[in-house]
Amino acid sequence: MPKGQESILDLASSVDKKVIVHFNGGRVCTGVLKGYDELVNLVLSDTVEDMGEGEERKLGLIVARGTQVQRVVDDEGREEIENPFEGEDEEEEDEE
Repeated sequence: MPKGQESILDLASSVDKKVIVHFNGGRVCTGVLKGYDELVNLVLSDTVEDMGEGEERKLGLIVARGTQVQRVVDDEGREEIENPFEGEDEEEEDEE
């Protein structure tokens, strides 16, 4: 990135790492961040779109427009945890 221009996100530490990108409209893609600019336009390689219900679509190399990006999350060190609120409605029904 040229000197003097700052991005609204600090993505330098995520370059060449796997990231999850959430887009306006609910789309979610996972890929390796190869580059970005001050407008948060992203270049991702080995990109896969999560279609929901366990379905995926391979996209390969993409350029994502920064105006459509909601958030960028490092995939490294991320783990899924159990939802503590799941099944809470069932317990309330049993009490009644």
